[in-house]
Amino acid sequence: MMDTCMISLSDVRLTLQSQAGGVNILRGVDLTARAGEALAVTGPSGAGKTTLLMLMAGLLAPTSGTVAIAGLDLSTLNEDGLAAFRRDNVGIVFQAFHLVPAMTALENAALPLEFAGRSDAFDRAAEALDAVGLSQRVNHFPAELSGGEQQRVALARALAPRPRLLLADEPTGNLDGETGERVMDLLFSLSGGMTLVLVTHDVGLAARCGRVVAVRDGRVAGDGPPGR
Repeated sequence: MMDTCMISLSDVRLTLQSQAGGVNILRGVDLTARAGEALAVTGPSGAGKTTLLMLMAGLLAPTSGTVAIAGLDLSTLNEDGLAAFRRDNVGIVFQAFHLVPAMTALENAALPLEFAGRSDAFDRAAEALDAVGLSQRVNHFPAELSGGEQQRVALARALAPRPRLLLADEPTGNLDGETGERVMDLLFSLSGGMTLVLVTHDVGLAARCGRVVAVRDGRVAGDGPPGR
């Protein structure tokens, strides 16, 4: 499994238009990751870290170059195909929790499974919530939960479909240090077997991954083990 290529970005470039003209967000990124690998993406704000995650999820298309996930070239998919690709392969945890306020924790965690037409959506959502320590909070609404609990619901929602690729974008950015550490302990303990891509400014979090990719000015400026 670890020898299977899960992520392959080849000469990926992204230019966005602004009133001042074209802005080069990514400038020729080459990046691969094996199935089951955990890698951190680090770098200053505006370097292109979140953009890389959006491309891997098929939420953005590159101006040029190839983005392939599990051997599938995302440029060959239309919008419906990309939605199905994300449903079947990708879990995403954002810095903002993005929970539906009018839904309970259980309903929020079950959403991607319901979209996939899974008859066991609520059973699997309940299992995921239990795994993140929220079995007693399944019927609570987001406003009734602390920030750490809301992020754990978001993590359960991402993990419940058992994705092949888990993308986490500064998932502890809105949490205090102790709460964020608990959430990250859960993320690492529950993501075994998945390919994990973690965007973080936190050197300590990056060091928990087997590999750190440094991004500067839209390019890969470093790629290797933590502390290299």
